[in-house]
Amino acid sequence: MTTDPGNTFLTDVAMLRERARKSLDDGAVTPTYQGDVQKTIDLLQSVVATELVCVLRYTMHSISVEGLASESVGAEFAQHAKEERQHMLAAAERIDQLGGIPNFNPEGLASRSATEYGNGGNLVEMVKQNLIAERVVIEHYQELIRYFGDHDPTTRIMLEGFLAEEEDHATDMHDLLVAHEGKPFLS
Repeated sequence: MTTDPGNTFLTDVAMLRERARKSLDDGAVTPTYQGDVQKTIDLLQSVVATELVCVLRYTMHSISVEGLASESVGAEFAQHAKEERQHMLAAAERIDQLGGIPNFNPEGLASRSATEYGNGGNLVEMVKQNLIAERVVIEHYQELIRYFGDHDPTTRIMLEGFLAEEEDHATDMHDLLVAHEGKPFLS
């Protein structure tokens, strides 16, 4: 049943209302959801872990950076930590919408994350660690965005927003690296 023969993709409102009354235990996951709910939750658990590791690394770097430029670079690291935390929370909320429970357990966090925590060092070493992590996340999120495609537009759009910020973070780290080394790290 459609509301307009010219728009055969539109479902009759009465049918939508009827379907909405069924399976109330499924929350936001409706019969028209085209993704694999459990696979999506599993992939998003990796996103939560990745973002959490990024929060921890950027926070550690913001506190431990030393040198003449430490105040401004530390502030940049702290801002990135804040933005990574927002990503982590959004991914956790998406897991909840899909009926899962976000995994914040510190045990196994490093193995669930696409990025590494890092080990501090001097300012240039910290910037390189963050740039490498951002590049890993960019590729990972590009793959996830392609995977979700039109099957889960909500998750895809969320990840597209993350990707834009991660690309901005990578640019910031590259600019810092050039400023402190005087040459581009990337060809």
